[in-house]
Amino acid sequence: MNKVKKSIILTSTFPITLLFLCGCQSHITLFDGKNLDNWERTDFAGKGEVRIDENGSMVLEMGAELSGVHWKGETELPKINYEVTLQAKRTMGSDFFCGLTFPFKESHATLILGGWGGSLIGISSLDDFDASENDTGDAYVFEDKKWYDIRLRVTEEKLQVWLDRKMVIDSDVEGRKVSMRFGEIEMSVPFGICTYATTGVIRDISIKKLK
Repeated sequence: MNKVKKSIILTSTFPITLLFLCGCQSHITLFDGKNLDNWERTDFAGKGEVRIDENGSMVLEMGAELSGVHWKGETELPKINYEVTLQAKRTMGSDFFCGLTFPFKESHATLILGGWGGSLIGISSLDDFDASENDTGDAYVFEDKKWYDIRLRVTEEKLQVWLDRKMVIDSDVEGRKVSMRFGEIEMSVPFGICTYATTGVIRDISIKKLK
């Protein structure tokens, strides 16, 4: 192989090699439907079972209260300026079927979908107020056994959420306290999903860094 060909090969592979070495993945698949190797079952009291069904979806079975998993993978997840996408549905119960705990800088918060009797959406907590008490709280009618497309965007200035491409939360958080609700749900950090006395089914979880 002459020097020209060697130069072409090294030039073309350098960006890929650099990306691999620095771990600068812009899009990370967190759950591919094959296994739970990168997840740990969260040790909530009275938790339900967690399994993968025949369709490759993660099933969080109804427990006495909270049931769920949290991230234990080696891949470091972004803490700010990112988007999370997933699909979720409720198959049994009448409380939240998706409690998505996510990082915000050095803190964390939880997106609640279907709480307080099945219709509350919101983020816990902002300025120490829960989803039912702060400006993100709202009512949304969820149908059982229906998949919902969920997108969460986390930036320095805003927390935004879309359900089936419709924006349902658009909260300014600059200068505000973003934190977890006190209690067992704090075990969901750094990134986790849980349900409350409800069976939730989850699939296609991914996270993307924003430019």
